[in-house]
Amino acid sequence: MEKNDPVSVFDVAAYILNERPGPMTTWKLQKLVYYCQAWSLVWDEQPLFREKILAWANGPVVEELYQLHKGSFHAPKLSKGNPDNLSPNQQDTIDHVLTAYSNKTAQWLSDLTHMETPWIEARGGLAPGERGDAIIELSSMYEYYSSIEAKHRII
Repeated sequence: MEKNDPVSVFDVAAYILNERPGPMTTWKLQKLVYYCQAWSLVWDEQPLFREKILAWANGPVVEELYQLHKGSFHAPKLSKGNPDNLSPNQQDTIDHVLTAYSNKTAQWLSDLTHMETPWIEARGGLAPGERGDAIIELSSMYEYYSSIEAKHRII
């Protein structure tokens, strides 16, 4: 594997759970992996992980990760994923995202995603709370978050 080849969302989630010890809700973990993917697209100009992100009613969700922790409120120790699969650059990207977002609540992160173009566009006019499984396109994420970084330098 080359240094920055996309890894599995489970590798990213395992790294996040290792770096931020203590309980974390599954809802918050989903939002953090979403923002890791978004900022990897901007900073590294490539996806961090291979799995698709879906525009569910409560915000972006990686279904494979959801299925692994379905029914749990707090994210359990993962039975899949190896943080050692991440390159130092990928770890650095995740660390910067965690610095910016990990002190926010799951609700705050969900509300933020609901105000941002990639999730809104993928929802395609579905009513609030209505189920949907449209993919949030990487190109939409790149376009939106690169414009934020250029305008505001938020992270």
